[in-house]
Amino acid sequence: MTSMMTKTTLAMTTLLLIISALLATIVVAAAESTMSNDIIGSNFCDSKCGVRCSKAGRQDRCLKYCGICCQKCNCVPSGTSGNKAECPCYRDMKNSKGTPKCP
Repeated sequence: MTSMMTKTTLAMTTLLLIISALLATIVVAAAESTMSNDIIGSNFCDSKCGVRCSKAGRQDRCLKYCGICCQKCNCVPSGTSGNKAECPCYRDMKNSKGTPKCP
């Protein structure tokens, strides 16, 4: 009887440890996902595109397309123009006419 109780207790303890490990993994994964979304989210892109488009003649259009490119590429080249080698995805995006999409 004692041996059976010990095995049951051991099995329950093992099950609780497995459940705890799974929950910890889920919490860590959720935290990492939230962090990466914050980095790529609108605050990151808004600030980077604000700098990129600060001297644009059509700021509204520049901010729109820069934001689209930032969301897809997770980066914006430094400065107000050029430097696109810093972000190949941003550099290589094209619009329907085959010209550069990203300002």
